Amino acid sequence: MLGVVIRLKTITEVAAQFGVSARTIRYYEELGLLSSQRTEGNHRVFSKKELAKLRLIFRGKRYGFSLEEIKEMVLLFDYDRTGKAQLERTIRFGDQRLQEIDMKIAELTEMKAELLQLREEFSKRLIKLEEESNE
Repeated sequence: MLGVVIRLKTITEVAAQFGVSARTIRYYEELGLLSSQRTEGNHRVFSKKELAKLRLIFRGKRYGFSLEEIKEMVLLFDYDRTGKAQLERTIRFGDQRLQEIDMKIAELTEMKAELLQLREEFSKRLIKLEEESNE
């Protein structure tokens, strides 16, 4: 039987792959979001499982989740291998985030309407001032 070779990536390789600093990776490890293995030379190396966690972390950050929320979602799979608890929590956090986004959209829509109105008023005022200066 042939042995399976598992390719672990160094922190430098992981940082380059995700376009972040090695410090960022170490920070996520300090927070308990990731775990690394150590080589005989005491260098950090990361498995495919940890790379998958990193993809989830960056996806979560992209969608505006806090690191605490991301940690809760990512680490749930370690406790419930079915993934059910992780999915339930992710849906709950996602629903909350969608509400926040809807509120932000409403706020920005209102702000846009106000700015358009002010722009219209300022344009009229500018036209009036230009007409007065041409007289």
